[in-house]
Amino acid sequence: MKVKHISIPDNEIIMSAVRSQGSGGQNINKVSTAIHLKFDIASSSLPAAVKYRLLKLNDQRVTREGVFVIKSQETRSQLQNKELALARLRCFVEQALKPRKIRKKTRPTKVSNLNRLNAKNKRGELKKSRRKVDEQN
Repeated sequence: MKVKHISIPDNEIIMSAVRSQGSGGQNINKVSTAIHLKFDIASSSLPAAVKYRLLKLNDQRVTREGVFVIKSQETRSQLQNKELALARLRCFVEQALKPRKIRKKTRPTKVSNLNRLNAKNKRGELKKSRRKVDEQN
């Protein structure tokens, strides 16, 4: 599988066919059409920077051991499910290759600051009006 300038050898991707869940009639009981794809990020041949980014993406499909797991069962065809699983893996690796946008620090405008302070004062006055009235004054 190739992603832009990075290629992942087929022997690093483990695919197994399992029975799909859900409706499908007799076909679902007899044929294993769903695909389990496993890709061990840590022991792969990817560059170290890409491995680090993939593990830091905080994706629920990555286990604690650093194995990326996908179950593809959208179609009733095993071949189509394989292609869909590989496409998801490709998207996952591409996501790590994209450079993250650097956040530019911004300051609130004078008007937004004044609006915030006015809202605070208004809320304070409302709370002050709910207090018990002192009869001594």
